Amino acid sequence: MPISATPTPGKTLVSPTDHVLIMIDFQSQMAFATKSIDAVLLRNNAALIASAAAGFKVPTILTTVAEKSFSGPMFDEITEAFPGQPLLDRTSMNTWEDAGVIDHLNTLGKTRVVFAGLWTSVCIVSPALSAIDQGFEVYVIADACGDVTDEAHDRAMDRMVQAGARPMTSLQYLLELQRDWARTETYDMTTGIAKKLGGAYGLGIIYAKSMFNAHEG
Repeated sequence: MPISATPTPGKTLVSPTDHVLIMIDFQSQMAFATKSIDAVLLRNNAALIASAAAGFKVPTILTTVAEKSFSGPMFDEITEAFPGQPLLDRTSMNTWEDAGVIDHLNTLGKTRVVFAGLWTSVCIVSPALSAIDQGFEVYVIADACGDVTDEAHDRAMDRMVQAGARPMTSLQYLLELQRDWARTETYDMTTGIAKKLGGAYGLGIIYAKSMFNAHEG
């Protein structure tokens, strides 16, 4: 039987309304030992996905571990994107074992979860595998995670992918939420985030608009 294509998005693409973003342990103490990604790039990518989630009104959980006693505050780039939102502090390294986080997650009613945070091999792999075991669809924003070595990060990503998690990147997350430049209500916001935090892509947008008044779509 021939297959007939239709102009509809694939079911595994994320949209602003179909998932919860969980940002885990973006804290000073965790960042100090992170070596698999440069700290400046990590903060940039964390800011990019936080700005994207806030702009597209994605339900987002911000969680820390031992904030007051050990790990320190969450990155300002994240908390400034969600002014006034409480941080759910934990003792458990596995976010999925924290009743407060899970209670909040359950109130949101989503079965697709996107994770980002520190460290990949501990505080990301544990909830990702736990969520998969319970039937959730799991995505991991690989370049908004980091670990003490490249090996630790890479093997954790391998383990999650082998279990069924879908890897993506920060810029991919932003552009997948937008997906169509004809969506004019979020066009300026998306390109604004990209210009500020999208690296060389953002520079390209600035150049094209300044030199030629170019416009996507």
